Amino acid sequence: MSQEKPSRYQRSTGGLVGAMVVLVAVVLLGTALRSLVSRDPTTPTATVDYRSEVPAARKAADFALVAPPRLPAGWRATTVGYRDDPRPHWHLGVLTDQDRYVGLEQGDLPVRSVVHQYVDAAATRGRPVTVDGSSWATYTDAGGDLGLVRRSGRTTTLVVGHEVPEATLASYVASLR
Repeated sequence: MSQEKPSRYQRSTGGLVGAMVVLVAVVLLGTALRSLVSRDPTTPTATVDYRSEVPAARKAADFALVAPPRLPAGWRATTVGYRDDPRPHWHLGVLTDQDRYVGLEQGDLPVRSVVHQYVDAAATRGRPVTVDGSSWATYTDAGGDLGLVRRSGRTTTLVVGHEVPEATLASYVASLR
């Protein structure tokens, strides 16, 4: 019986680098193939029943809180809320049938503060628009936001949309009751 010595292979830095290059290439190829053949399902945005919140918010608000009686076809409410603290504020966030965001913000903050917070700190004032006989100031930013804002007494109402046409926002404003 003869004893055999286990064979040894030659180790080299070049072999190690070559093996790493092959491994990285395999991982990158696998990742690329996975991204091509699998589509991660988009997480649907939750819809809320804003109309059930309106009566309690109107009762709590010390201003004439507005909301649309119903949304245009294909639009859906995604966020809603009224708070008293630190200042009274009503919010309704919706997505249009084109999945564009439209926000309704209402409270006692001055116009400039509301525009700064919800449109942009560097928003540009545009020409006013008239909706149902009332004048609304317009503000835009470089990112595609457009806000229609109006101050009535101590209440500021802002409707802001991201890449939403002015006519669509004006129609939404006209629906507010």
